[in-house]
Amino acid sequence: MNTVKDTCVKVAIGNSEIILIGTAHVSRESITEVSQVIREEKPCAVCVELDEGRFASITQKDNWEKLNMVKVFREGKGFLLMANLVLSSFQRRLGDELGVKPGEEMKTAVETAQEMGIRYVLCDREVQTTLRRAWGKCGLWNKCKLLSSLVASAFSTEKLSEEEVEKLKKRNELDGMMAELSDYLPQVKTTLIDERDRYLAAKIWSSCTEAEKARTGEDAVKIAAVVGAGHLLGIKTHIEKIAAGEESVDVSDLETIPPKTFPSQAAGWIVPLIIAAIIVLGFFRAGADLSFSLFLRWILWNGSLSAIGCIIALGHPLSVLVSFIGAPIATINPFIGVGLFSGVTEATVRKPRVSDAETISDALSSLKGIYENRITKALLVFFLSSIGGMIGNFISIPTMFASLFRNG
Repeated sequence: MNTVKDTCVKVAIGNSEIILIGTAHVSRESITEVSQVIREEKPCAVCVELDEGRFASITQKDNWEKLNMVKVFREGKGFLLMANLVLSSFQRRLGDELGVKPGEEMKTAVETAQEMGIRYVLCDREVQTTLRRAWGKCGLWNKCKLLSSLVASAFSTEKLSEEEVEKLKKRNELDGMMAELSDYLPQVKTTLIDERDRYLAAKIWSSCTEAEKARTGEDAVKIAAVVGAGHLLGIKTHIEKIAAGEESVDVSDLETIPPKTFPSQAAGWIVPLIIAAIIVLGFFRAGADLSFSLFLRWILWNGSLSAIGCIIALGHPLSVLVSFIGAPIATINPFIGVGLFSGVTEATVRKPRVSDAETISDALSSLKGIYENRITKALLVFFLSSIGGMIGNFISIPTMFASLFRNG
């Protein structure tokens, strides 16, 4: 028999029981409830909604100190790191106001399990995979909406009381939030919520199966799973489908990054091909002088706006120069490419210090902090120089067309 409360769902499957504990990530009550349920139920294993990376970030004080920004940019993870930081910054601000660190209930679950000699399992999908799948599934318009949401949340001054945080664990509040997210960014909601409901359910089920195999007596197997309240009923539904044979426990398809479609691959070539075509057409219409003039116009728009973006980020003079020179070279991928050059330069010239790693949480709470911290500043240089280069490319095309036909 399955029982459901506001924050706790018990799913009975044969001689096993899975106890789902729904939490708000900056809730004092969630911390208390997690510890209490684990101590009272004495499960065989405790599953937590964490991956290895996030587990390290909340348990290892020196985790940020090990961050290599140059490596981040070279591996093309600049945007992913920035998105991850922005997504967690609002939770940090709420936690500071309420005196609760984000993820503290997950940490409490692990510590309680360790204290009682209970096995704990990290059941969530790797955060970089989730973010890359969400980004890959978005079209151009939804990517712009996602970026605007991230920027807005980074500088949001919204404050919630402790009572309002507790309301977020109730189903009617969550239904409204999920409906809003689904309407605004359906692809992102699918990746961040729906896919992870299925992924978490499969991992929790596998932990239950392992516990059943290891059982020596006739006692019922109990598994406790600590998850965000927004996943509670979705996970329950998927567990019931797995139990009924309607769904596979294999979720390897959710751990891969979908390959780029041909249209998305071709899109990266559209801008440089248009620019090249205009320059070539200028040569045939009025000779090398016009062709060179069009080429110079594009260089100035593209490089200058990328450099301006770097200046707005208060990048190092060398980073500004690299932005100007690198933007035309990186036009094959105008949104990401130049950020690699400028970001690596900034992180090399102004190498992040241990103090920057230690204060990164505080830095994210204000615009001044973002500019003063070398880690967040390098990300800002990466982002704004990329945006500048992209804008420069799109502005240069109509101005080149105008010049072409004015001189034609």
